[in-house]
This record gives sequence, structure tokens and C-alpha cells, in this order.
Amino acid sequence: MANNTTSFLPLGDLTLREGGRIPGAQLAYSTWGTLNEDRSNAILLNHALSGTHHASGSHPHPPEGVDLWTEEIHSGWWSSIIGPGKAIDTDRFFVICANYLGGCYGSTGPASINPETGKPFGSTFPHLNASDLVDAQIPLLDHFGIKQLHTAIGPSVGGLLTLTLATRHPERVKNVIPIASGFKTTVLNRLILFEQILAIENDSHFKGGDYYDSEDPRIGLALARMISHKTFVHLDTFERRARRDLVQEEEMLSWFQVRDTFQSYMLHQGKKFTERFDANTYLRIIDMWSRYSAVIEGEAESHEELFARCKAAGHKFLVFSIDSDFCFYPEEQAELVGHLEQANVSTVHITVHSAKGHDSFLLEPHLYTPHIREILA
Repeated sequence: MANNTTSFLPLGDLTLREGGRIPGAQLAYSTWGTLNEDRSNAILLNHALSGTHHASGSHPHPPEGVDLWTEEIHSGWWSSIIGPGKAIDTDRFFVICANYLGGCYGSTGPASINPETGKPFGSTFPHLNASDLVDAQIPLLDHFGIKQLHTAIGPSVGGLLTLTLATRHPERVKNVIPIASGFKTTVLNRLILFEQILAIENDSHFKGGDYYDSEDPRIGLALARMISHKTFVHLDTFERRARRDLVQEEEMLSWFQVRDTFQSYMLHQGKKFTERFDANTYLRIIDMWSRYSAVIEGEAESHEELFARCKAAGHKFLVFSIDSDFCFYPEEQAELVGHLEQANVSTVHITVHSAKGHDSFLLEPHLYTPHIREILA
């Protein structure tokens, strides 16, 4: 049975790993399928950076209090993978996906009202770590009485959280599937993420994050998305998508004139993104990503100690690489697999051959379905 609406779980007052505090927090989530009697068929899905908790089906109605629910996200972002008879078969499994803490689709985030002030959190919303986002999901599992997940799965940034769950709470999961993700953020990605942070920070409308009573920092957020978008899409696919009429952009450009379809395409992608995402949420998540290390998030002394937990818990890993990925390069998954194999953790490493780059996991379900089905079986 699909839940095409958003449900909310109160979390109470949260104290984060670095000492920040969020009063009156909540998580927004959706579910698909039916939880069996012994609660052993649950799968937790972690979405990508700008994803939502609505992963499958049609969701034309926005979650309560959400203004950013554009038509672009009415359709579930992984409907090709989740559903009856699909790779994640909802006739067999109960699937849960939550909007991350700090999000802008119903979970408590910077745009939410601080119950202690009656105003949006804005700049007062604290920094987040991957461990904070994962720890906030544990009460959701407890809410359903799920002691151990059958599987945790997540693509991209969602893969970082999936790995953190497995190493921070190893007893809560059996199978672990990180897709096109990593073990720690590379220097290259930290620099790309820093460029995006600067783009938002230097928008004159950002005001340190306190912009909710005035104009949004749309130009900064659009530029940040443009910086990131070129790492998500393979250049060959980029060229095919960019074959459209030129669109001049007076809001973002004054002297310069758009002269080719690539520039026009990127401007379109940037502007479209600002209609469905909040700049403060974007900053919190890419800040978390830029500082990610599985060892640190797992509060371990070394990768040997970290993955010894996975060995002791009897985890089975299915790690996906995409050979054309410019966001999380295949070398990053190879590093993770090397650590897992060194710890004698049962691991299957699949390299997907694709011309679509990082976005392959969204666009080519047939390349992932057989392998996901096999581990779920």
C-alpha cells in the first residue's frame, strides 16, 4: 500500500553532535508497501542532495507548510525502482524515505518556524553532520518498531548517510547499498562545494541567511546549482540536452549576451532549481557533505575499527560505481570497497557502464535492477 501523503514524526528538542540545538524538531516522511508481522522487511531509502522523501508515485499536493513543491517534483524521483514488481518490490518490502533534518520539504529546517521565537530559524539554524541526519532517523525506525532494517540504500549524498547508518548503528541494518557515493569527501569535491557556498553567501539578498521576510537569494542559489550540475551530467548528455533555442537572462546578466545553447541550458537549470529549493537548506547539506568522513561520522579511530563493526554485524554490501561519474568518481567507491574487503565484510562491487554520468541512477533503472533484486532476494 502506497502512502502518497507526507507523514510527520515529532522528534522533540535535538542536540547535535557539534553542540547545536534544534527545538521542536520533526521529520517528514513517506512509506510504500506493508510492514510484515515481525517487522523484518523494512528498507530505508536516503535521497540525494536535492531529492525529496516522495520517491515513488505521483504527489501533486505539497506537504503541509511547504511552498516549494513545483511540478518538477510531483513525480517520485525513483518510481522506476520502487513499486510492485520492481527492483525494490513493494509487494514484498516496506519502504521508508524521510526528508532530511535541515530540509525544505517538511522536516525542520532553516525556513521552519523556531517555536521559541515565532520566527524562521534562518541564520540561527545550526551546522549539521551526517551523523545528525542519521541519528534523527533512528526514532523513525523505533516509531515503526523496526529493530533491524532488511536494507539501507541511498544514491549520491544518500549513500554517505547509508554508510554512516551502517557504521554508526551497525545492529540496525543487514544489507547496505551505497550508489555512486564515497568514503570521505575528496579535495576536488570540497573545492567545488566551496564555490557553491561562496555563490550563495555573496548574493546581496542572502543577508547571512535571514532573508525570509524579503527577497530570496535566487541568483546565488542558481549559480550554485549551475556549478554542481556540470558534475551530475556527462558532457555528451549535456550536449544533447542543450539543443534548444537561446534564452536571454536579464536578471542574471547585464553586459554579457548568451551566445550558445550550453549557456542557455545552464541558466535554465539554475533558475528552475531556485523555484523548488531553499538556499539555507542547500548550504546546510553541502556543508555537511564537504566535511564528510565515514571514520569521523562513525566516531571511530580508524577505518579498520569502523568496518570491524560491519564484519561483526554480518553486513552484506552492494556498492555501485558509474564509470562516467564526475561527481563521485569510481576511485572513491574503490577506496570504500578496499576498506570493506580488508575487514572481510561481504561485498559486491558493480561498475555500471553508462554515458549519462552521475545521474545514471535516476535515468537507467535497468542497469541497477538485477543487482538490487539479487541482494534483496
